[in-house]
Amino acid sequence: MGTERDSRPVNQETSPLSRVPAPLERFFRRERRSVPAARDFARRVLAEWGMRGREDDVLLCVSELATNALVHGVPPGRGFLLRMLPYGEGADGGVRVEVHDSGGGVPAVPQAEGDREPAEGGRGLLLVDELADKWGV
Repeated sequence: MGTERDSRPVNQETSPLSRVPAPLERFFRRERRSVPAARDFARRVLAEWGMRGREDDVLLCVSELATNALVHGVPPGRGFLLRMLPYGEGADGGVRVEVHDSGGGVPAVPQAEGDREPAEGGRGLLLVDELADKWGV
């Protein structure tokens, strides 16, 4: 299903920054079960790092971004990469969530047109926009 990799530089064990957990990433194939697998991976990483304050927000963002990647950015035979990068320390620290796919499009939050709500599709990015402290491409 996926390949996990520790993205820490080789010499980090001797670095004064070694208290900050290493970034972790995992590759997921273009399969329906990849979204729950990405969420489980993110949950495990957050627990390992001791980050529990906004776990539900992070997991919902991971779900929405992974779904977006599968639906719009991953052609058949390919997959997406989920990378989680810590900053700060412990429960007070934050996490950067990156989802990389091979699609050429750029995600954008749908805008309401006049008094009409945005179309059915694209509402996941509205959630990400509301829950994330900051997001972009």
